[in-house]
Amino acid sequence: MTNPLAAMLDSHDVILADGATGTNLFNMGLMAGDAPELWNTDEPAKIKALYSGAVDAGSDLFLTNTFGGNASRLKLHSAQKRVRELNRVGAELGRDVADRASRKVVVAGSVGPTGEIMEPVGTLSHALAVEMFHEQAEGLKEGGADVLWLETISAPEEYRAAAEAFALADMPWAGTMSFDTAGRTMMGVTSADMVKMVDDLANPPLAFGANCGVGASDILRTVLGFVAQGTEMPLISKGNAGIPKYVDGHIHYDGTPELMAEYAVMARDAGARIIGGCCGTMPDHLRMMRAALDERPRGERPTLEQITAALGGFSSASDGTGEDGPKAPEGRRRRRRA
Repeated sequence: MTNPLAAMLDSHDVILADGATGTNLFNMGLMAGDAPELWNTDEPAKIKALYSGAVDAGSDLFLTNTFGGNASRLKLHSAQKRVRELNRVGAELGRDVADRASRKVVVAGSVGPTGEIMEPVGTLSHALAVEMFHEQAEGLKEGGADVLWLETISAPEEYRAAAEAFALADMPWAGTMSFDTAGRTMMGVTSADMVKMVDDLANPPLAFGANCGVGASDILRTVLGFVAQGTEMPLISKGNAGIPKYVDGHIHYDGTPELMAEYAVMARDAGARIIGGCCGTMPDHLRMMRAALDERPRGERPTLEQITAALGGFSSASDGTGEDGPKAPEGRRRRRRA
């Protein structure tokens, strides 16, 4: 049987993914420091509202509220024994929303990083990382997720461990890394490095790419870096809605719906097949992204100069691939932690 995401990639020119999870849940009352995954059982109506917001705005795919649903992260909230339950319920809520939609919608089981540093730099072994990812994957599978969605990964060792775990769960998957440190991930991976790593995996993803990071301009430069390697695998671009700023004691992202619509079109023209938002991206952003993708014709691949003119300057002069990498003018953006 064909996987729903694979089938959608065959039938759709471009797939609109969802937006932010944390930003939307904070607006619903989640407190800083609380585990969003606990809301799967404690506030199911709000989680279904989160999913429905993306679907109603036109998303073809949404991620489950399970980003931090591994044993290492849940241990911080004394919930490490609830991994399977919280992931299962998060996927079940998503399955219910997707099945009620008037069109096909893919439920992607979100899997974030463990929060630990892997050997040899840190203490997390490959075997334990695989075990943690496998446990989470089985919960998402049991809950009815169509595909597993690895995101915001920095270390190649962790990406490989997740790929191995997903094979054990016999689930298709997609996976992104976060390029938030002068064109590289926090652990030094470049766009070129990621293409090579994905090509070498025994259990490759259906699609790969980048999420979060610094802002819309930077993630498009990373997408162009993937394309430059000649990869034929579908690419993902899931960028933040601008840059975070403190407004009245709260974090506010400065990317307008109009900017995110421009970003979506440029991401498509740059070569991305699955396009969405990350931090700060709300349903209003998604609606304008949907309209722009549907109404604006495909254009030429954007240049770095066109990207900065439309979306603002890059956070670094290079994309991280070396002295010969693409250069860009200094912009207003500054580096931050994803």
